[in-house]
Amino acid sequence: MPRLPPLVRLGLAVRRGFGRFTPDPFVVAVAMTVVTLVAGALALGGGLSDLVKVVRMWSAPGGLWSLLAFAGQMSLMLTLGTALAAAPPVRRGLHALARLAPGPRALVGLVAFVSCTLCLLNWSLGLVCGAMFAKTAGDEARRRGFALHYPLLCAAGYAGMMVWHGGLSGTAPLKATTLADLTEVLGPDLAARVGPIALGHSLFGGLNLAVTVGLWLLAPLVFMALTPAEGADPDPQPAPRSGSPSPSDTSSETGSEEHVPSTIPPEGALDRLERSPLVVWALAAPAAAALVFALEGSGGVDLNAINLALWVLALVLHGRPDAFVRACDAGARACAGILLLFPLYGGIMGVMKGTGLAAALAGVFAAADPRAFTTLTFVSAGVLNLFIPSGGGQWAVQGPIVMSAALERGVEPTHAMLAIAYGDQWTNMLQPFWAVPLLAITGVRARDIIGYCTLWMLAGGLWIAGCLFLASL
Repeated sequence: MPRLPPLVRLGLAVRRGFGRFTPDPFVVAVAMTVVTLVAGALALGGGLSDLVKVVRMWSAPGGLWSLLAFAGQMSLMLTLGTALAAAPPVRRGLHALARLAPGPRALVGLVAFVSCTLCLLNWSLGLVCGAMFAKTAGDEARRRGFALHYPLLCAAGYAGMMVWHGGLSGTAPLKATTLADLTEVLGPDLAARVGPIALGHSLFGGLNLAVTVGLWLLAPLVFMALTPAEGADPDPQPAPRSGSPSPSDTSSETGSEEHVPSTIPPEGALDRLERSPLVVWALAAPAAAALVFALEGSGGVDLNAINLALWVLALVLHGRPDAFVRACDAGARACAGILLLFPLYGGIMGVMKGTGLAAALAGVFAAADPRAFTTLTFVSAGVLNLFIPSGGGQWAVQGPIVMSAALERGVEPTHAMLAIAYGDQWTNMLQPFWAVPLLAITGVRARDIIGYCTLWMLAGGLWIAGCLFLASL
């Protein structure tokens, strides 16, 4: 075997090492729940009555059940996204895109580039479509005989979640553009002192362009560098073959002629109705109109608009209601992780906020030197993201503390806000909360991708920290 480049050897070592001790995301969520409950009780005094208070916070409507609506949105997105990917025109388009890559390294780099591009447009679009493209790229790699580790492609499909908050759906920058939205998070006095931050100064300002464009270009390079040359991978893992029939396949589920009854009953009116394109258009037409109205009314793309768009596209591209429903069934079976994990993280968030742990963690570096303020804020935001994996939730908790401290130390408020945003996206690479949809779509385990994601997190973190430090000089 040829001598491998250092980064490739590091990638091989890390994927083996992390795979030995990284548990299932559900186990991680349970462990974090226990740690948070104990830490919350200690923060309140450490007595039995304090533990009872913390458990009440955990199970209150603002805790355990606070993310039910979000879990429903994400489950529907996963179901409809899977159905859309199964539509014949989309399958052909994704495979055509994957065929543009001349070799394994180019294919991995292309997946990372597509994931980052889509996440810059909208994080939810990038999360689901990045995973779908990674799965398609795995099929293409198997078809062309590439000796490629499939989880590397899946990690590349998740890479965009470390870029999203500097893109067009970034929560903190969008919520800072009006005084009303700032007041909701910072309070009237602090909001008036900070003032609205225009997108020209945040998303399209020099700091964010340097950070985000740099990450956008760095992601494909990092994942290509982690890819062994053709035939040099000592332990390749091809994409798994699907054991179920294609959702668009109208043949019998077994696919064997001997199992087909010799006498097929004539097709009745109900059978024709279940296969009729009229049913598709009876729903697609008003749904498309509702999508237009929603976009006009909200002035932006939210999760409901994304789901409605996925619904319309999947319906129309399948063309028949029976094919659409079968495709959705495959996606619905993959939603268990979302339905189990999201309530646990809702409970963790409720305890972190109710006990003051989140505020304490958010302000741990508030007294830092102005030259290191944004860099240390970025690090603290990355740690806080592990317990509050929500861009909006983190901005609500950390925003008032950081923005007040920034004004006191003469730090540019825009840079302080962006430091929170970068920290929020940075540790998504370690956060099973966001990885669950990708794991469900691609069929890999968290332990299979965590090593690659960690290396990407370290490389991207160095770039972000360097840009923040230079901007503070």
